[in-house]
This record gives sequence, C-alpha cells and structure tokens, in this order.
Amino acid sequence: MDRRTAMKIGAAASVAAFLPRPATAAFSPKPAGWRQFELTTRLEIPASGAPVQIWAPVPSVTEAGWMKAGESRWTTNAAEAGLKTDPVYGAAFVHAVFPASDAPAVLEIVSTVSTQDRAADLSSPGAATPLTEAERALYLSPTLLIPTDGIVRETSDQITAGASDDMEKARRLYDWIVENTARDPEVRGCGLGDVASMLEMGDLTGKCADLNALYVGLARAAGIPARDVYGLRVAPSAFGYKSLGAGSETVTKAQHCRAEVYLEGFGWVAVDPADVRKVMLEEPPKNLAIDDPKVADARAALFGSWEGNWIAYNFAHDVALPGGAQDPVEFLMYPQAEVDGEALDPLDPDAFAYVITAREITA
Repeated sequence: MDRRTAMKIGAAASVAAFLPRPATAAFSPKPAGWRQFELTTRLEIPASGAPVQIWAPVPSVTEAGWMKAGESRWTTNAAEAGLKTDPVYGAAFVHAVFPASDAPAVLEIVSTVSTQDRAADLSSPGAATPLTEAERALYLSPTLLIPTDGIVRETSDQITAGASDDMEKARRLYDWIVENTARDPEVRGCGLGDVASMLEMGDLTGKCADLNALYVGLARAAGIPARDVYGLRVAPSAFGYKSLGAGSETVTKAQHCRAEVYLEGFGWVAVDPADVRKVMLEEPPKNLAIDDPKVADARAALFGSWEGNWIAYNFAHDVALPGGAQDPVEFLMYPQAEVDGEALDPLDPDAFAYVITAREITA
C-alpha cells in the first residue's frame, strides 16, 4: 500500500466514524469498557495592540465508573500560562496572560480523558460512598441563578408532595421536567440556567443548561443534593441517536450540560431530562411525540444512565476568573477571554477565534 492510498483509507475511516449510525438497540447505555479521547482546544485572538487574558476549561472530573480526567499540556506565546483550579468546585482551567503586542495571542491545549457508559442499578440500595458534610452543604446550596427558596421551593414542594422518599421525589422532578418543558432551538449556546426567571415568567423552554439547572434547583429545594455537570459531546451515539452525539471531530459547538442527583444507598445518579426534550425536537423525523418509542427509550434510560460519548469538564457555578475584569461566570463550559479588560463573547467562537476538536485514541 502506498502512502497516498493509506492516507485515503485513514481519512475515510475518520469520516465514517462520524456518519449517522443505524439504531442497533434501544437506547440503553451500560458500562462496557473505557474509551480514551484526545481533546484539542486552540485559541488565536487577533492582534489588537492590547493586553489579552484567556481562561480555557480542561477536563477535571474523575468519578469511579464513568470518567477519568487525564493530563493537559499546552503551547502558547503568552507571557504567563498555568493550570488553575477553582477553590470551591475544583474546576480546572488554563489561564494565559498576554501583554499588549502586535502578534496574535495563541494558546493550544491538548487534554486526554477516558470515559465510558454509566448505568445505576436502581432496583435496590447498596453501599454507596456517603457525602461529606461539606459536599452535602455545597450541593444543597443556592447559586446566583439557582435559588432554592421562593418560587423554586414552592414549585418543588408541589411536585414532590406526598412522595415517600428521595427516590420518588427525584423521579417526580425528572418526569415533571420531561412533561412540562420544551427545548428552544433559538436559545444561544446551551442557555443560561436562570431558574427563578423561568418559573416566574412561566417560560419553561430553553436548552440543557436551562432545563437541567431547573432539575438541580428543584432537587436542592426538596433537600436532595444535586449538581450540574458541564461538558462536551465528543463522538456519535452508538445507539443511532443523531441528536445525542457529535457529528464530526470538530466539537466547538458541542457543549452539553448534564445533571446528577445524590440518593442515599445509590450515590450520584445520572439525570438528563434536557436530552429527552432534545430527542423529541431533533431526532429524525423531528418533533416526535412524548410516547414515540425513541423518546420512551431515552426517557427510561436518562434517569440513571448516560452514554460515554461525552466528557465532563466540571461541576462549577459562579466561577471567579483570576485576574479578570468581568463578574464571575455562571458556569465554565466555554473558553473565556478578555481583550483590554473587555470580555469576548464565548458563544461566538468564529469572532472569538477558537476551535475545539476531539479524536478517539485507539490501541
């Protein structure tokens, strides 16, 4: 085989990996072995003659059974660059500082991460690692956009009234969001997650950072620890769901927020009602009914499991960017940057000039 033929075969294999796959089974993720991915985030801020700062998240979640954050390394022409960690949630990010210059500000980060499908046995409680008092307090606390009193508490109380235990409360909240919200394709990025405003306005539409934050807020208001998990889709769905996977190696706009709820005897349990609504809206032929088999399969699976074609960055809210001029960011799922103290729009990667790619590393 000559070099040209080998290159053609390699390119064809890369493309084929991201072609839509036919459904091979009902959507039912289960642990079946680890997959390793290499994630490359490249930022190049055009020269402006002004100082620049960049804060780019890297995978920092290691959880038994479904996620292992690997190493991150970077190259840059910054005067200073280093790995920083949010003191509250442990979210990791590379912070790069560039003095005023006539050259573009360039930062390229390569991270490795291992992931696999996860699924909890919810038939009976087992021996789960208990939360520390500090962890319980953190994941019951309000955030700037996720209050746990007022209308959030009132709504949670109405949904969970009469429930016998936290498991029933958690399921009721999940079903309520699946049945009463909708995905809005016009929302920028993944949404904002302003839970109280959604309830006060009666507008229960949005994307993953809205709908899953609503779940987290309602669960916390019910006294059940819960957390958002901010991350990125990196590969197609193995179950043929076009809406639940990355469509190519370029994953610049493939961010996805998931959620977890902590249940005594079960530990952290995967929850993703937002993806159920995504399946309803986007899965071909689109606008599926809630009782469509594809929706029913996703709904059944996404309380307790999720697919390992997605990597987690962190659980962080209200992150103060060291050295930055802007207020704390609501969550750190996108790269952030400032030019001469003015924040760039992380939801406009073309103007911001960053690209994220992902490739699976095979043995």
